[in-house]
Amino acid sequence: MKTREKKPPLTKEPSFSYGGKYSYADYLNWEMDEMVEIIKGKVFKWTAAPSRIHQKVVNQLSFELNKFLNGKQCELYPAPFDVRLPTKSKKNEDIFTVVQPDLCVICDKSKLDDAGCIGAPDLIVEILSPGNNRKELYHKYEVYRESGVKEYWLVHPFEHTLLIYTLKNGAYAASRLYGKGDIVESSVLKGFQLDLEEFFKNMD
Repeated sequence: MKTREKKPPLTKEPSFSYGGKYSYADYLNWEMDEMVEIIKGKVFKWTAAPSRIHQKVVNQLSFELNKFLNGKQCELYPAPFDVRLPTKSKKNEDIFTVVQPDLCVICDKSKLDDAGCIGAPDLIVEILSPGNNRKELYHKYEVYRESGVKEYWLVHPFEHTLLIYTLKNGAYAASRLYGKGDIVESSVLKGFQLDLEEFFKNMD
């Protein structure tokens, strides 16, 4: 008879060698200075503080989105902001994915509570950095698709490019790779446009 792996005691932080699954209930017990995320029960630690350019892109895109969303129902939330992605039950012990997107837009306010968002945001933006590309490109791509995130933007701040994944029939369709000279639009936020020539002009 197969025995279940014993979960390590939860004091201040998770064990990164633990082969089982951590839940949001576990996450709430951790006392850590750095941010972590749980993706399908596995813990991912942020490798380092975001770079200056990363934060500059977050700030500028936040400004553009907030300006567009002013007076509208949808709301923008930057990290740190817990997004819980349940697969079945919404109980804390049954949620095994908790992420901190750089930016997320939520239009269904019933998904918002004091702890953050429970359920898929309508739009998620991740700003790539050298230490986290694999997590964004693979692990988060999968959970965002499976949970029903309608639109997922990947911004590369050093190459000045943007890729958009749009959910269609349960699968992500990728845009072409946008760069300087392009004006991109959102299929979720109707009417929102971003002039990449202007946006990336001072991102150095």
